[in-house]
Amino acid sequence: MTDHSQSTAAAEPTGRIVLLTTSHRVAPGVLSWPAWQTLHAADRVLCADPGHPQLPYLREAGVEVEQAAADAHELVAACAGGRTVVVLPGGEGDQRLTDGLARLAGSGRVSMPDLELLPGSYDLPGARLLDLVQVMDRVRRECPWTSRQTHRGLAKYAIEEAYELVEAIEDGDREELREELGDVLLQVVFHARIAEEGIPAGEDGEEAGDSGDDEEALGAFSIDDVAGALVQKLIHRHPHVFGDARAETPEDVHAHWQRTKAVEKRRESVTDGVPVGQPGLALAAKLAGRARTGGVAVELPRGEGIGYELLALAARAEAEGVDPETALRAAARVYRDAIRAAEGVGTSAR
Repeated sequence: MTDHSQSTAAAEPTGRIVLLTTSHRVAPGVLSWPAWQTLHAADRVLCADPGHPQLPYLREAGVEVEQAAADAHELVAACAGGRTVVVLPGGEGDQRLTDGLARLAGSGRVSMPDLELLPGSYDLPGARLLDLVQVMDRVRRECPWTSRQTHRGLAKYAIEEAYELVEAIEDGDREELREELGDVLLQVVFHARIAEEGIPAGEDGEEAGDSGDDEEALGAFSIDDVAGALVQKLIHRHPHVFGDARAETPEDVHAHWQRTKAVEKRRESVTDGVPVGQPGLALAAKLAGRARTGGVAVELPRGEGIGYELLALAARAEAEGVDPETALRAAARVYRDAIRAAEGVGTSAR
């Protein structure tokens, strides 16, 4: 081969391979403009999966798609002369193809086309929550333990996970915090999935399958209903963010929240809605705070015993802006460490 022919061969364009990825969390057919431009301009579009969710929309848009599982050598050859080949990988990607292209590129023996990874659709913040909902749905249907759980049966786990979250916050452990937030989120998604099935009419808290009542399920709702109601609540209770109200300080925000909440709930007493099953110190502080912010002039009850003394301490802490539960836990942790030190076992254990 002459020097001239070698120069001509070297100058021949090698083309382009585009791996067009899409997110299964975005509706099929919703692609970025660069993705549509590339698809329409491509010389060939290949997809090995005949059930790829994008195919009907690509055909509707006039994009011809070949059902083919080309290997790395075939793709490189298809790009000869400066041609562009777009590949639509499946949902799990195509490890075989990408590994083959990497080996060819690393060999140094092949004139490689340009390789481009083009995201056709992107996940929005919170998109992985869709995965969580799908996984929870499958686990609920197929797991022998999960499929039998009820709201009442799971209630204790919600309490446990909340306490573990508080402990992670107090420990300042970021990894533990992330995990415990996930465990709390699981409780929300789990209960919402159960709620999709409703409550069999006449059931009074029995475990699933125990009532023998086959009547139509009532009161069903989904995680979307839960999220939708929460979105409405947040918007309605933040008029200074989503409306024309003004709030310059945290106190202003709190006042907005309480006024809006009072209108929504239409409660007869400031104590309505306070869960009496919560820990004693938290309950006492909550009642004291409701009475104080509600302008209810009532003296603390007085009596003999440690209970009344604790009630007074909780009310005092609340008035001073201190959470008595948090304060007592902090002191108890110091006490725990002192006990362990006296035992000579160290203070690292949780």
